[in-house]
Amino acid sequence: MAESSSTQRFTSRWGLILSVLGIAVGTGNIWRFPRIAATNAGDGGAGAFLVAWLVFLVAWSIPLIIAEYALGQRGRRGVVGTFSTLAGGKVAWLGAFVAFVAAAIMCYYSVVAGWTAFYLGKSTLAGLPVTQEASMAGWEAFQGSLWPVALHALMMGLGVWAVSGGVKGIERANKVLVPSLLVIVVIAVIRAVTLPGSGAGVAFLFTPDWGTLTAPEVWLDALTQNAWDTGAGWGLILTYAAYMRREDGVVRNAVLTGVGNNMVSLLAGTMIFGIVFAVLGAAGQSQTEILDLMKSSGDRGTGMTFIWMPQLFAEMPLGRPLAVLFFLALAFAAVSSLLSMIELSTRVIVDFGIDRKKAVIGVGVVGFLIGVPSALSGDMFGNQDFVWGVALMLSGAFIALAVIRYGASRLREDIATPEDWKLPRLWDAWITYAIPAQAIVLLGWWLYLAATAYSENALDPFEPYSAATCLLQWGVALIGLYLANGWMLRRLARTEPDPAPLANASSTDLPVTP
Repeated sequence: MAESSSTQRFTSRWGLILSVLGIAVGTGNIWRFPRIAATNAGDGGAGAFLVAWLVFLVAWSIPLIIAEYALGQRGRRGVVGTFSTLAGGKVAWLGAFVAFVAAAIMCYYSVVAGWTAFYLGKSTLAGLPVTQEASMAGWEAFQGSLWPVALHALMMGLGVWAVSGGVKGIERANKVLVPSLLVIVVIAVIRAVTLPGSGAGVAFLFTPDWGTLTAPEVWLDALTQNAWDTGAGWGLILTYAAYMRREDGVVRNAVLTGVGNNMVSLLAGTMIFGIVFAVLGAAGQSQTEILDLMKSSGDRGTGMTFIWMPQLFAEMPLGRPLAVLFFLALAFAAVSSLLSMIELSTRVIVDFGIDRKKAVIGVGVVGFLIGVPSALSGDMFGNQDFVWGVALMLSGAFIALAVIRYGASRLREDIATPEDWKLPRLWDAWITYAIPAQAIVLLGWWLYLAATAYSENALDPFEPYSAATCLLQWGVALIGLYLANGWMLRRLARTEPDPAPLANASSTDLPVTP
């Protein structure tokens, strides 16, 4: 008989760490981070942005990662079940919103994974474009074909196959994907920094222009990028933590997750800045022209990665092998993150009493169908990325709320083990006050920017990048999940004891499997 989801565990601490790094290290590190760093750079360099980004690693990401690890290990259920058990049945629908956001991202993230697979195959078999026009034409031909839909199906199918085996399948996949990814990134970085002229790019990345820190947008981008980088507040780490052994330690793993992930981002930034400055500098372009290129997001945010990078690889010595390594790393990063998104949705459905095989197949089929419009339309992809990417700040606030309702000091005491690092009392106040305050301030600032700067039609819900489209889609999801709260609690009660008494029980009464 197969193990139930409530009794499955990662077989080792390293299996857990590699799997959680698989969540954190994704396309946001390799694809998004260098562009955001360049966008927020001053004339003197991007180092000041890195400072703000590291501030939010400590102020936002690591406290939330600790919260997710702790909630998952304590609740031993998916996001909705954990909210119900630990925070109370009345707020299970907020956990469902956290899961809904991650599921919505999964639907179009699989499309991105398909793009990485296509460019991996293209750089391996068909060569690289030697001009911007050829690179753009190749991208447009790809997007005008059925390849995006077919590869979206392939990547979703691969994810479903890996996740169908439960935590053991996830662990086996990440023990291959994550170490391979890290080795590839290191090799690519070594090659990049040995290019003539690459030192100028690396120096620019790490040189601070302190005047940029006076711009509120820099801080907003620093937080959102760190949330994207680490996976903090998505509910993904909470889901994997439900399978962790108690002796593996929450605090130590949380810190290693956040720091290890950001180190990969810095390596990716070093690689991209080094390559771009080396190739374009040799072609006679100025620093301003180089930064303009790096800031270019292009159609669906693809400018730097899928249009410019293939051309740059074509212009450098031994560029084709490096292109293959780059897109292989990107594909591995995309797949390892996609696995966690599929598992999150699957575990929620399993907690409702549905057989795991049926649940994971259902997640894959529905995720594929919902993702098809994003594979076919740039506007749809951009809209979904915009709406649900920003919603991660709400998700982070709801994770903090679950801790607050359970009791921050109580949770801190529950997770303490002799093998783990001690979590200071400061965390209690930080998760209770500072995390919600950050979410409120930054969401308020974002709404202001969305209404005044991001779009001329801020109140048009059919404008892809308006504040109104976010509020409409968030509102529909929140209202629908609130109305479904009673149904979800009844389904959860079929697989676990009634969550209401557990929410009010003492710490020692809660059903925690060692």
